[in-house]
Amino acid sequence: MQSDDIAHRFAFHAATTEEKRDEHTSVRQACRRLADELNERCPEGREKSLAVTKLEEAMFWANASIARAGTEAG
Repeated sequence: MQSDDIAHRFAFHAATTEEKRDEHTSVRQACRRLADELNERCPEGREKSLAVTKLEEAMFWANASIARAGTEAG
């Protein structure tokens, strides 16, 4: 792995445009709707907790892809 790739992965990637901010919001809202659905349909327990945690991870990575778009390290 190149040093510039590591630097890129750990850098702050601000939402510099209104379009990117809107995309982040859309991802968060879609994940929240699914989290609410899972919360209503799934019984309490480890599996439900893991499902919500994985959804949080998916939201994180989706928003990271939006934030990092067009700024990939060489």
